[in-house]
Amino acid sequence: MRRTRHTLPAALAGLLLLTACGTEHQGAAGGGATPTAGCGARPEAPAPPAEDGVTLIGTGLTGGPAASTGPGTGTESVTGDGPRPCAAYSLTSREAEPFTYTVTLHFLSEAGEAMTSAEDTVPAVAPGATVRRTVTAGDLPPGSAGIAGAKVVKVRSVPTTEAPAEGGACPPSGVRVYADRGDAAMGLRVVGLHLENCGTATYRLDGHPRVELRDEDHDRVEGVTVLRGGEAVATGTGADGPARPLALKPGERAYAGLVWRNTAEDGAPVNAPYARVWAKPGAAPVTVTPELDLGTTGRLGVGPWKKEESG
Repeated sequence: MRRTRHTLPAALAGLLLLTACGTEHQGAAGGGATPTAGCGARPEAPAPPAEDGVTLIGTGLTGGPAASTGPGTGTESVTGDGPRPCAAYSLTSREAEPFTYTVTLHFLSEAGEAMTSAEDTVPAVAPGATVRRTVTAGDLPPGSAGIAGAKVVKVRSVPTTEAPAEGGACPPSGVRVYADRGDAAMGLRVVGLHLENCGTATYRLDGHPRVELRDEDHDRVEGVTVLRGGEAVATGTGADGPARPLALKPGERAYAGLVWRNTAEDGAPVNAPYARVWAKPGAAPVTVTPELDLGTTGRLGVGPWKKEESG
């Protein structure tokens, strides 16, 4: 397998904790909080660049009750009942076509522990474009002392033409394809691929989705065997059994499971954040982000499409 050190597909710079957050390109809050209005930064001494290339340059809070200042840190903290911290960042695309980015941030205690998180999706960033975003911290754990900082912990990106769609406008293909967050137990991983017929005609499936693994730099991952049927890795996951023809009417759904183990023994472990998925021969590809931590197993089981019964 080709191994390369990941370099961010976008330049993420100027992460801020703000005195008031919102204004331009407001991002979603980690806990579903309503974005606030206004945006101002309180600069601090520049911090050294983090491993992911992000530099913290300011701190602050949303409006609300008076905030306390962490001793010796020069950063403000907030309790669960006080004003919420928020963070701002700028993103510059270095891709040759529009890409959709998902940025995950952790909000930290004065001890540097992650107290809550936020995930922000930035759609269709044009080549060379710079976008400014703000996100607000989610709910804090009960009894937490407060938040004193933030950092970007993960950035994922997919070509906008291949971005998964769980909702919104129906894609030109007439189907929405996306991955769920999966389930993990004792080293066994199962992630579901979901397909919804959002078009006006019957959509037919017969077999297994085709899956191609991609690394952090979007290069194809070699040395992993993609097997038909989840039972090739483990039984009882729901990703086993024979493939049967499906005729999905508008509004109907299907699913297929990705099954793997993250066992690591001799050799270098394989991590493939992205999977490029073709629902059937001739279908347009969709790139999902199942975060495949395959260890040294070198195997991924792909289950057949099955009709998803409406509950």
